[in-house]
Amino acid sequence: MERVFGYVRVSSPGQVQGDGLARQAKAIADYARAHRLEVVRIYREEGVSGTSDTRPALAELMVDLEENGHGVKTVIVEKLDRLARDLMVQEAVIRDFQKHGFNLISATEGPNLLSEDPTRKFVRQVFGALAEYDKSMLVSKLRAARERVKAKTGKCDGRKGYYETDHGKAVLARIKQLRRKRRDMKPLSFPDIAGVLNKEGILTLAGKHWTGGNVAAAMRRNQKR
Repeated sequence: MERVFGYVRVSSPGQVQGDGLARQAKAIADYARAHRLEVVRIYREEGVSGTSDTRPALAELMVDLEENGHGVKTVIVEKLDRLARDLMVQEAVIRDFQKHGFNLISATEGPNLLSEDPTRKFVRQVFGALAEYDKSMLVSKLRAARERVKAKTGKCDGRKGYYETDHGKAVLARIKQLRRKRRDMKPLSFPDIAGVLNKEGILTLAGKHWTGGNVAAAMRRNQKR
């Protein structure tokens, strides 16, 4: 039974907790089982873009292949785009495999990915170009969506602003309550409000004590909302 390595990759840190790595590993294991191959180790690239040529796990895999301590010369990936989503990066990695006499198998697209047969090379490059196109389109669509949100709301997506969080809203409500004019009494000044907030143990977003300037800035922000 031939011994092989597996290689799996997800593009962003947020995907590490998803099922992408497990799904790829299962596809590799299923292919190996069906073709009487033994997977010695699976190298995991966690949160690394397919357009990047800096791959710690792939580098470690190549070193292990070159040292040949496990007698392994073949690597299985779920799909070619797990190896790379940029055609130039893909071909650079493939040339490295070819130079050392290693073999690359896709559980989806089949064996002989490194073949220089004109038809096989064409198919490989088509898959690479499609992956690159898909990546470019995804980036473009995300950019367009962000621009649409920005045009509609005046800001882009991302983390909520401090005063959009529950805690921030509560702080702003307290400032407004202290600022509100009370019967027979003048409204508290910004420095006075800062003093009350500090006595109540309420800190600013930066974790510091309030000042009159901080309170004024918070009120201005509220008026723009």
